[in-house]
This record gives sequence, structure tokens and C-alpha cells, in this order.
Amino acid sequence: MSAASGDEVFVGLDLGTSSLKGVVVSSIGEVLARAHAGYPTRRSAPGRAEQDPREWMRAIVDVVRALAERVAAPSWACVGLSGMIPTLVLADAAGEPVGPAITWEDDRAQLEGEEFRAEHGADSVYATTGQWVDGRYLVPMFRWIERRMLSEVAHATRLLSAKDFLFSWLTGEAATDPSTATGFGCFDLATGTWSPDLAGKTSRFLPEVRPSTASAPLTGAAASALGLPAGLPICLGAADSIAGAHALGANAPGDCAYLWGTSGVIIGVGAHRRADEGHRYLISPLATGEGWALEMDLLSAGSAFTWVAELLGAGGDEGAVLQLAELSQPGSHGVSFLPYVGSGEQGALWDPELRGTISGLTLGHARQDVARALAEGIVLESRRCLRVLDEAEVRPREIRASGGAFTSAFFTSLLADATGRAVVRPKEDGSVSALGAALLAAAAVGRDARWLEDDGFDRTEPDQRAEPGWNALAERHERLLAAVRTFS
Repeated sequence: MSAASGDEVFVGLDLGTSSLKGVVVSSIGEVLARAHAGYPTRRSAPGRAEQDPREWMRAIVDVVRALAERVAAPSWACVGLSGMIPTLVLADAAGEPVGPAITWEDDRAQLEGEEFRAEHGADSVYATTGQWVDGRYLVPMFRWIERRMLSEVAHATRLLSAKDFLFSWLTGEAATDPSTATGFGCFDLATGTWSPDLAGKTSRFLPEVRPSTASAPLTGAAASALGLPAGLPICLGAADSIAGAHALGANAPGDCAYLWGTSGVIIGVGAHRRADEGHRYLISPLATGEGWALEMDLLSAGSAFTWVAELLGAGGDEGAVLQLAELSQPGSHGVSFLPYVGSGEQGALWDPELRGTISGLTLGHARQDVARALAEGIVLESRRCLRVLDEAEVRPREIRASGGAFTSAFFTSLLADATGRAVVRPKEDGSVSALGAALLAAAAVGRDARWLEDDGFDRTEPDQRAEPGWNALAERHERLLAAVRTFS
């Protein structure tokens, strides 16, 4: 396929946890091509999660060439980026990676995160950055590296997030955008710059902060590797969650986006930068427009479904687990599942000590009861997040959702019924973060491209008769959570 003569197209590339996804979008928001390429995560010890940035570079070459086969590169007007945060890359003066990338799943630097909060005051850090900074953020993680990997630090000149490493490789310029900068743990939301106090001696390694729609030309070397014209504008883009919310149209106060992937990200757009006394949500700048993203991340979403699918011999994906879950009954015949099978939980709880728990099992239960209990557990944690957004005066009337489990009408109905809100999902789903990056690329060159109009979405209304049942499940869920916390 190629764009019509004279038509411009925009490309989005999203560096995710397990793969790099790419899309080509027309000026009227039609998706013309998609491609993806995966890479492994190395888990050399409990709590470790590393990737090789050179494998990202291989993936971007594969994805770009696959897209160019479908839509000719001369019609590409701009390429935009998005990526997972916080993920750390050290780079040398030539822009080459120094050591492996340490991804957001890695919890080796929890002690350094605790030290950071103690030194600067946890509440003060949250008020400044909008983040409850722990060991996964780049500044505390860099402290861990300084103490144990002296040779890497000696060769490093830049501390970058994953997306920003790609931007540097493509353009030769070291820069980050405001939403990605929040993953460093030292970005001052009020000033839009690095906080000298929080950055400390890390300041000399930090990249320049530019708007999400800033761009720089593709270098000759990168152009040769990718088969693209040198000088093609590369848009800096945004963090994956912010780019995804942008694609779904969650750009104004009162909007809400739910992005399903390895984790589940719930974003409500607030009119004000309002810190929460219990630091139950993170605060990030939007990619464009006015307002602030109030974000809660359920650490175990798609990853929990994949794990349970393998455990139950259900085919290894979300769809298989949800098909099983439909065979059970509301309440899962008495089985409860606290879905904290990652390293603790964030969401609205922020408790790294929580662990997944299944309660109520008997010899009479079957696989479908465990599958449904997991789905209900994740939905109940999602409901908790939506109620926090109500308290923060976002009060979303609907949830714009995409990815994974939301391709299932069954799961979508569970969420609508449990939250009492309509769930709106794209009829043609895909990597919304890559789509958001493509739309930001359009904005970077002065174009106004939109992915979908209202008729491009399916709408699931809540069944109000289900509310008493969900209230009872929520009470059971909270009783189990309270009991588990006594042992953690």
C-alpha cells in the first residue's frame, strides 16, 4: 500500500516492555500499516529485569523497514516516539549504550529509593515531582549503579530513558519530554525543569527537557540503517501512557483512559495539579492541551493473565483466560484473587510488600473459578482507582479503554458494571501508544491528525442492577486484603 500522491503520513514507534510497535497513520487518522518486533528481558536474579538497547535498535530497523514496504518512505512527514518508563540507559559521548538497560520491572534499587525519599522528604518529593519516587526511578537507580558499576559510570555521559535513547540514536541529540522526565524522579512540575536539589550530582548526566512535539532531523547514519531519507523530522513524543491517552482522546479535564498491557494504566485528566495526601496517584504533564494526567498503574494486568493462563494450561494469553472466566459465575463460587502477582502493587495502594493471594478454594472449584476470580480482582482494583479519581474531582463519566482484555466484551462489561460507567473502546484496536506517537508527529509538523471520531468506538453501558453484587465483592476483597496485610 502507498499513500496517494502528495498525501502525507505520520509514523509512530512505541518502545514497549516486550516489543517495539509501529504504525503509519494518514492525515485523516486512518491506520495504513502496522508492524512489531520483539526483544527479550533478561532476569538474571530475582527482581532483576534488563534489556539490551542494541536489540531495540535492531527492532526499530525491522519495524521501520516493514512499515516502509507497506507505505513508501517518501510520503513520511514525521516519525514520533513513545516508550516505557522508568527505564534507564547510560550512554557514552558517542551515544552508545554503556551496559544493559534496566527496565521499570527491576526492583534492585529499593534501598536507594528509600534513601532518596528519606533525604528529601517523601511528601516534599511527591509535591515537587508528582511521583512517589522509589528505586525504579532513574535517579535512585543511578545511585545503585554508582555504588556497584564504577566502570560503566566512568564511561557514561548521559542518563536517558528508553525512548530518549532511541531519539538520541536517531538524531544525535540528547533530550527528553516532560512526561518521560517524570520517570527520573527529579523533574519539577511547577517549573518544567530539573530540580537542582533532587537531581544533585546526577545533574551533569541529565538531558535537555523539550516539548513532546519538539523534533530533530534524522542523521545520515541512522537514515542509512533504516532506509529512510536523511533529515526526516523525528518527534520526541511522550511516555507510553501519555501517548496512549492522547490517541484515545483523553486530553481535557474529566476525561479518563485505561490502557491495558503488561500493566494496566488508568489516567484521569484533572484541571489542576493537585497532590493527593495518600499519594494514591502520580501526576504527569499531558502531551498537549491543558490539564494534568492523574495516573494509577496496576502492576499486574496482562502479565497476571499470561501467568494464570500458563498455570492453568489455558493457552498462554488473556483471551483464553477470559473464555474460561465466562464459564464461572459472578463471585467465582466464593474464590477471591488479590492480583498482586508482580512486585507488590501501585494502583491506588502503593504497597511493594503485597503479593498475589487466592482464597476460598475447595476441591469443588474448577479452573474457570480461578480465572474469573482474577478478572474480578483486577476489576475491583480498577474500581478503586476510579473512585480515587472521583475524590480528586475528575469524576469521569466514561472510560476510554484499549488493549488486551478490552478486546473481550465480557471483561469490558465487568468493568462497566463494577464502576457504573460506560466503557468506550476502539472498534479497531492496536498499539494506542504508537498511534499517539504518530499523532504527536503530525502536531510536530503543524498538522492536526486525529485517529478516531466517535463512530470509531464501541460503547458498553453499565447494568445498574449489578451494583449490589459488586459492592458485596468489594467488601470481600477488602477483608482479604486486610488479612493479607497482617502477614506482610
